[in-house]
Amino acid sequence: MKNRFAFTMIELIFVIVIMGIIGKFGTEFLVQSYKSFLSAKVNHNLQSKSEIAVEIIAARLQYRIKDSVIARQTSGNFLSIGSSDVNESYTVLEWVGSDSDGFRGITQPYWSGIIDLNPSSATRLKSPQTDTSKVDTLISTISDSSFSDVAIYFVGSNSDIQTGYGWDGNAATDQNATTMHPIRRSTSTGEEDLFIPVNGATGADNNFSGVDVYEYYKLAWTAYAVEHNPTTGELILHYDYQPWKGESYINAKKAIIMDNVSTFKFMSVGSIMKIQVCTKSNVLDKDGGDYSLCKEKTIL
Repeated sequence: MKNRFAFTMIELIFVIVIMGIIGKFGTEFLVQSYKSFLSAKVNHNLQSKSEIAVEIIAARLQYRIKDSVIARQTSGNFLSIGSSDVNESYTVLEWVGSDSDGFRGITQPYWSGIIDLNPSSATRLKSPQTDTSKVDTLISTISDSSFSDVAIYFVGSNSDIQTGYGWDGNAATDQNATTMHPIRRSTSTGEEDLFIPVNGATGADNNFSGVDVYEYYKLAWTAYAVEHNPTTGELILHYDYQPWKGESYINAKKAIIMDNVSTFKFMSVGSIMKIQVCTKSNVLDKDGGDYSLCKEKTIL
């Protein structure tokens, strides 16, 4: 018999059919595997970005003066965060933060949070175990501000969200018309724990005559604002400014927390805050739409 060195037509057809089947289902399997890998990667990136964004905001919100939190429109209109009229047009979350770094100090707090009237002069406030010199150094180190920019908030006092914090753009003119009380420190030897009340607009001496003084206080040297720009997708943190001096977040220092943010939502239930950040990607959408993933966090 002669050796056969070629395939028969039936064998060729059979091989072609098998290769076609493998090609059809094999390619679909590879495409699906790639899509699954891409989806997992995009989900991981979006989850990481969203989580980082909410943690950055929450880290500052936890030291907020709770009565000071407002929602603001880019036009400047603002409402208390607890107002039922707050809607999606309010894209800025703003609050006054207490001095958490100074309160922690190194081995002990730089300010105690306890206040009393100075026995020798009722126009001055005495804060036992407070070192205003160290507070001044700390604030100057981490910002462009100093102790001359600080204010105190009496815990338990009646706050006025409309005029008490400076959200309206007007500086505090006297201690009677403000919730945040502008102060400066005494530089006299042995008086490092004295707060001298001042007029927030001019720095002139003022006093607490007729003002309700409460035992506990919070020290503040900056407000914070988180602004979402729906057009650019940027989520921006504004800081190092004093509303009680008439300053606005618009002219403050700023840093981009995250880009490609599709949604920034916030709400308040009593004194509890809830925030949501959604980041987006169009990698998985062939029509150019947005693939979005959200993270939420509740802050006491």
